[in-house]
Amino acid sequence: MIYADEVIVSHTNEAEYQRFVENDKNEALRDRMILIRVPYNLRVGDEERIHDKLIRESGLEGVHLAPHTLRVASMFAVLSRLKESKRQGLSLVKKLKLYDGLAVEGFTSKDLKDLREEHPDEGMAGISPRYIINRLSTALVRPGVRCINPIDALRALKDGLEQHTGFSHDEKERLLNLIYETRREYDEMAKIEVQKAFVYSFEASARSLLNNYLDNIEAYINKTKLSDPLTGEELEADEKLMRSIEEQIGVTENAKRAFREEILIRISSLARRGQSFDYTCHAGLREAIENKLFSDLKNVVKITTSTKTPDQEQLKKLNDVAARLMSEHGYCPECANAILQYVGTLLAR
Repeated sequence: MIYADEVIVSHTNEAEYQRFVENDKNEALRDRMILIRVPYNLRVGDEERIHDKLIRESGLEGVHLAPHTLRVASMFAVLSRLKESKRQGLSLVKKLKLYDGLAVEGFTSKDLKDLREEHPDEGMAGISPRYIINRLSTALVRPGVRCINPIDALRALKDGLEQHTGFSHDEKERLLNLIYETRREYDEMAKIEVQKAFVYSFEASARSLLNNYLDNIEAYINKTKLSDPLTGEELEADEKLMRSIEEQIGVTENAKRAFREEILIRISSLARRGQSFDYTCHAGLREAIENKLFSDLKNVVKITTSTKTPDQEQLKKLNDVAARLMSEHGYCPECANAILQYVGTLLAR
């Protein structure tokens, strides 16, 4: 008899574990086991890093991954693992964004605890990283492929559903709907990316518009006046400017004061924690700022990207935008051209 103070750590999937514990011959081992369930990852950012690591370790060279390709694939994977919430107004996509630490209108980080308690087994089923990497690899190794973009990735994921033997008909339908949902999210990402590239120095323009808006809502709430930076003249808060931004997201005349107060409360809350506020800190304000900047530009983007025979001026604009996508956002010539054509198709609908 030898006394051994040892711990054996092993892992398996749930189906194999169930077969093991149901076998009466394993009773002695069952009594000595401590089960720890490890769910799939539920944060898109972490999932993206997993896929990036696996792709880099695969030895595949010479094929460019367009921006957002791994993020779109990761979004689909995480969506497949999430369970519907009973919370009113919380879709799977909004839940995905909350889990990923993004701002979602009407919800805060305090809601995360309740959401996780709603489904304790969330993440124990869904699409695995193996499936994602296998399907991306299929797209990457095709002859003549030099670059794959998010639409290529979604197409490869969709084709794999038909070839996968482990999915029931209902599960395939569910996953197919999630691919369409992911594509809708990418459509918005692509439009914003191209529109930003059309606006020279977008971030600076967004910050300037935000600061102007914040100065005005602070004067409105506190019933003070603004000082003209050039003349020093005291001015009333610019209601026209504030409403031109708020109307971008449907804030009504009756709701404008509550919206403005909410923004100032968010700024104060962040300041107490030593954090600064920018237009991305509030989902509604971010959308309003982007929509405001893009509203005057929309027709230019639509006409320039959707025309089949651009004139010299349009062609120069397209080349400038493509160059900006490559220099500032990590696109190659092939995927820069692809996203411009894709967004042109979306805007032409």
